[in-house]
Amino acid sequence: MATAASSQDFRARFKAFSKCVCDGARLMVGQGDYGAYVAHIAKTHPDQTPMTEREFFRNRENARFGVGNTGGFRCC
Repeated sequence: MATAASSQDFRARFKAFSKCVCDGARLMVGQGDYGAYVAHIAKTHPDQTPMTEREFFRNRENARFGVGNTGGFRCC
């Protein structure tokens, strides 16, 4: 029989694993992690204001599809 501690440990490990899988899937389709972006900006560029989540999504989408000659994917 599982104890409460081992049940909580399993849940924590499963949650971490699920986050890793979701983050990997987002990266495979070209969508970065907004939380990681905000943490990076705060750590390495404290004088800059980070993009909003909507701006970040649009920026990553534009980079993925080559909008503005960013060298991303282009179908035509």
